[in-house]
Formats: sequence, C-alpha cells, structure tokens
Amino acid sequence: MTYGSFLSGVFLLIAQLSAPPAALVELPAYEPGASVVRYTAHTLQYNNTWRNPDWVAYELTAEEAETILVKRASRFVTDSRPEVTSAEDSDYRRSGYDRGHLAPAADMRFSPEAMRDCFYYSNIAPQHPRLNRGIWLTLENRTRQWAKEYGAVFITTGPVYSSGDTTIGNNQVRVPAAFYKVLLDYRSRPPKAAGFLFPNTDEGPGTLAGHMVPVDAVEAATGIDFFAALPDSVEALLEGSVNPASWLSGEGETHEPQ
Repeated sequence: MTYGSFLSGVFLLIAQLSAPPAALVELPAYEPGASVVRYTAHTLQYNNTWRNPDWVAYELTAEEAETILVKRASRFVTDSRPEVTSAEDSDYRRSGYDRGHLAPAADMRFSPEAMRDCFYYSNIAPQHPRLNRGIWLTLENRTRQWAKEYGAVFITTGPVYSSGDTTIGNNQVRVPAAFYKVLLDYRSRPPKAAGFLFPNTDEGPGTLAGHMVPVDAVEAATGIDFFAALPDSVEALLEGSVNPASWLSGEGETHEPQ
C-alpha cells in the first residue's frame, strides 16, 4: 500500500475524530492533573513554574479565518483562572521582549470572546521582536491562508527550552530558546502535517521552507506527543517526514521584520 493511498484511507477517520463531541485531534498528549484549560477557541497546557504555556492548540476553519467581527484587542490581561499562575504586565515592561501570542489575535477576529481570551497572559510568551514581527508573523499569515485553502487546519504552538535560558520580570518568566508550530491539514487527500522551528533570537531573515521540519523533529525537541488522538500508525506516517513543496510555493524570498 502506498503512502498516499493509505492516508487517503484514513481521511474519513481523521474527519470523524475532529467532529464534536469526539476527541480533539489538535490536542497533544498530557498527564492527568496537568494545567490544561479550555477557552472559547483554543486549549492550552500551562506551565506555572515558567509562566508560559507549554502548548496552545486549536482548529482554524476557513470560515473563521475569513470572518472579521471584532478589532484586535489593545490590552493584555493577567489570567485569573485557578489553574493558571500567569505572568503580569510588569514582567514584560522594558524587558526587551515582545508579548508573543501563541494563538495570534488575527486568528480570533471571528469572536469577541475568542479575541478576549487570546490576550490573557496564559497565551503569551517572551518573543524576540525580530522573530515576532518578522518570519513568525509571516508564518501566522500563511497559516490563515492555508486554513482558507484547505478548509481547516489544526494548529499547535509553543516554546522550546534550553539549559541556557534566562528569565524576565519579578515572576521569572522563562525566555524560550526557540518556538515551534505544528500543523495538520486533515481535509486534503492525502492529509499532511508539518512542523516549524524558529530560534528566539535576532537571527535575521529566512524562509519558511528553511524552518520546516517533520513533526517528529518538534516532538524530539519538546518531548510532546502531538495529535495523540490519532492511531499510532497514522501518526507515524504523518509525522515522520515533511514535503515542503506540498505546503509552500515561491518561498525563495526572505522575510525581514515589519
């Protein structure tokens, strides 16, 4: 059986798993008792030690990506949920780092509640300005295009830590060494998945193709099992390799901060 025919055969399975009230395919595996919180349009696992989310996951549909009901919010808010001990404004003030959305505000314009939720500090991590305003923004914009093109995508985003990480603020918010984004296009035939890894530095311009990796590589960097609701055999085929040409075209250009 070929790769394409096998994945085409599991297309309906993935679609069924993605439909409420079935298991949420976008969610990584997590331990019982973990600080996993469901918001209007995204779910996250929060790390109360480092005051950052471990991951933020959601499905973005074409309808949501095309709908603009609300403007971008203007104020970040401390998350008061009992499961979350979030960062505060003072932690980021004059830190040199941007308040980096993991579920971006531009993905949440379809709902006032979703926009409100994405401005909680539980959805924020310290990002270098050149990353946040440069190629990371390019990937966020492209992800919305993919949602429109494919009908929907599953998105999981989070930090990657290293032993040399520093902290900011009185709450010692950990500054990640890198950030990842993992995508699953489950509506195409065959379905496909991709990962992206970006150093949290002033690395400079680059291409999305240059940062695209198999999902397995992101799992190795983070220790997180993505799309854990899928059968292991399907996971292995989706996550073991990536074909940039199936996602990207014309990606020879560089991406400077805007």
